[in-house]
Amino acid sequence: MPNPTLSTELATRSTEPNLFGASRRAVLAGSVLAASLAAVRPLQATTPRASTAIQHKRVRADGVDVFYREAGPAGAPVLLLLHGFANSSFYFRHLMPKLADRFRMIAPDLPSFGFTEIPAERNYRYDFASLAQTATAFVDTLGLKRYIMYVFDYGAPVGWELALAYPDRVAGIVSQNGNAYVDGLGEKAWAPLRAYWANPSPDKREPIRARLSLDGVKAAYFQGVSDPFAIEPESYTLDAAILARPGNADLQIDLKLDYKRNIERYPLYQAFFREKQPKLLAVWGKNDLFFIPPGAEAFKRDVTKARVVFLDTGHFALETHVDPIAEEIRGFF
Repeated sequence: MPNPTLSTELATRSTEPNLFGASRRAVLAGSVLAASLAAVRPLQATTPRASTAIQHKRVRADGVDVFYREAGPAGAPVLLLLHGFANSSFYFRHLMPKLADRFRMIAPDLPSFGFTEIPAERNYRYDFASLAQTATAFVDTLGLKRYIMYVFDYGAPVGWELALAYPDRVAGIVSQNGNAYVDGLGEKAWAPLRAYWANPSPDKREPIRARLSLDGVKAAYFQGVSDPFAIEPESYTLDAAILARPGNADLQIDLKLDYKRNIERYPLYQAFFREKQPKLLAVWGKNDLFFIPPGAEAFKRDVTKARVVFLDTGHFALETHVDPIAEEIRGFF
């Protein structure tokens, strides 16, 4: 005989609204999909994707406790990221994950910037020769024998010195507002520094000190930017906080006094470009008042196949145009 309870249940189900029937069908379909995915997961596990997460590390090099960020596979081509003023490796926080599937990304904090620490007994001399010496010791300590350099602002003269020390290690160069030509020095922006170089008196230091304040750093981030809402406040706030550490402002003013040495050495850097013909990508914020577009174009005089790309932004181009910069690097190298 038919089961009356089962008959009643079937009759009840047949009169339920379609919504509940659809829900049950969706659950059933979801169960089938989940089972299918579970079946293929073991196959996917045999080809894991490289992690793009950034790791935060320290290493002792040149008697300095160098803080650096790293991402990407250990055996991948190295992209060495050298930051500028007044920032640190934090500047590369968005670029690194975008390229870490293809490159081993390494971004150190230069002495007096970011989280790099210098023991008092080291008696560190804060000039560009010393920054370059520490950078050289850093790549030696990590055993980096071949790398593409990404140079920005202060990172450019440090990178150029590194290239002179180890010319055969340079697999390529990305210069993002990283200057090597007198053509690239904006006249108005550099006027206070030129006056300081000519007469480094206390009254000439004060206009430079004003640019180290939160307002001064913030203004540099927003200059030439078409969309100010794209600028993350963490960037200039961190820079200003690090500059405000006891004694750091005076170190930075002294470092700016030494910048004229880099300009005097431009002919050496240009000779390296002509002799070695490195694969060079100049990607430039065209509204930068400090390093103006002719500085990017000038690379073509010495590197015959240099690629020059201009972006509608200011000095800190990664803050607003990280995607097109990452695409240029991926395509060019």
